[in-house]
Parts: sequence; structure tokens; C-alpha cells
Amino acid sequence: MQVYIYHTPERVPPDWVPDCAIAVDVLRATTTIATALAAGAEAVQVFSDLEDLEQVSQAWPAEQRIRVGERGGKKVEGFDLGNSPFDCTPERVKDCRLFMSTTNGTRSLARIQSAKIVLAAALVNRAAVVNYVHQLYPPTVWIVGSGWEGAYSLEDTVCAGAIAHSLWMLTGLSVAEFAGNDETVAALALYRHYEHDLLSLFHQASHGQRLLKLGSLDDLKYCAQTDILDVLPIQTEPKVLVAG
Repeated sequence: MQVYIYHTPERVPPDWVPDCAIAVDVLRATTTIATALAAGAEAVQVFSDLEDLEQVSQAWPAEQRIRVGERGGKKVEGFDLGNSPFDCTPERVKDCRLFMSTTNGTRSLARIQSAKIVLAAALVNRAAVVNYVHQLYPPTVWIVGSGWEGAYSLEDTVCAGAIAHSLWMLTGLSVAEFAGNDETVAALALYRHYEHDLLSLFHQASHGQRLLKLGSLDDLKYCAQTDILDVLPIQTEPKVLVAG
């Protein structure tokens, strides 16, 4: 198994399809997806474009449809929910399909949709993802961060490092054998440095600071937790994730 980490969807090689690809957007799309599926949502269908979301969701029964829209950390006007995992309670999302578009995370999922296996991961469901990937043992694994509008983000890199670190420990491989690119080595180092103080890193991250200005400290605290959800968001058709 070789793991390749890409900081943003723009960094993904255009002419290569991996055996398994994992999208990461810790603050907050993949954390929200994992939380919604753990709370009983039927599926999460992701969109890069808000107009596409509106058009596709119209065909779904209104009582089973939840439109999730976020831009710049704020809920899109006219949508049912923003991008906070705290919105995804069982009372709100059980048996519903979430039609979701966010600033960054849903673009990453769209970029890797052609991979043989597509997963969504955050810190909250790291163990579930790691256990599945280790049992599957695909030859090539991509972990794709979402960043912020094409730029590097600390929180996605540390999460990618957390996933890679757990996988690496299970494989027994050397770092040289395991790491497919330099970004993987760097992400492992970042995670090892901050693994006991992830919330502090989130406070330093530019998007963490952006969310703090919006009054979302509780979201940061929730997203910084590790292995609290036993849920595996897996793609069953392009851009549609269910609990595997």
C-alpha cells in the first residue's frame, strides 16, 4: 500500500485514478457528512454548484429532502441548513437525503468521484475509515484535502496525517515504502507534533480563525475530536455517499 496526500483538489493528478480515494474537509464538510450519516440520514449527495443542487433536489420528496448550503462559512440564504455538524441531529436528518454544497469539501468529493472506492473522512470517524482501508489493502490510496479556495489548510493536512499515521502503524512498512509523495511525510510529521493538541492547531489555522469570528467555537471543539463516530461514508454512485 502506498499513500499519497494532496493538499487541495487542484493538486490531484489529472490522468491517474487510484484504487481508493479519501476526501477530507475537517472544518467542516466531511465532519458534517459523517455526523449526518451516523444520525440516520439516508444519504448525502454533494454538489459543487448551488444551481445544480437546486435542480436535482427538486425531484426528491420535500419531506425527505434537506438542502445544505454554505459559502464563506455561512449558511446560504434559502437553504435548510448550513455546514455545522450540530444541525445534523437524528430528529432532523433521519431517513432524509442531504443535498449538500460547501465552499471547499464538496469540490474535493467531486474531484475524486471516478476513483474505484471513494470515502469521506474527518477526525471524528478516522478509525472507521482506517479499519476499512486496512482490511481492503488497496495498492494506492489518495487522501485529498479540501483547503480553502485552492489554498493549503492546516486542519485538512493534520487529519490526512492522522489517517496516514494509523494506516502506517498497521502496515508495518517503512515510511519510505508507505509514503507515495513528500506531502505524506510532511502530514505524518504535522500530526505527530499536534496529535495531543489538535484544537490548538485549529485555533491557529486560517479557517479556524474564520469560524471563530463567526461564533463557531463549539464546531471547532467537535471537529477536533478523534474516533468518536463509527461510520464509514462511502460512495455508491457518483457524488452520493451512504453509511457503509
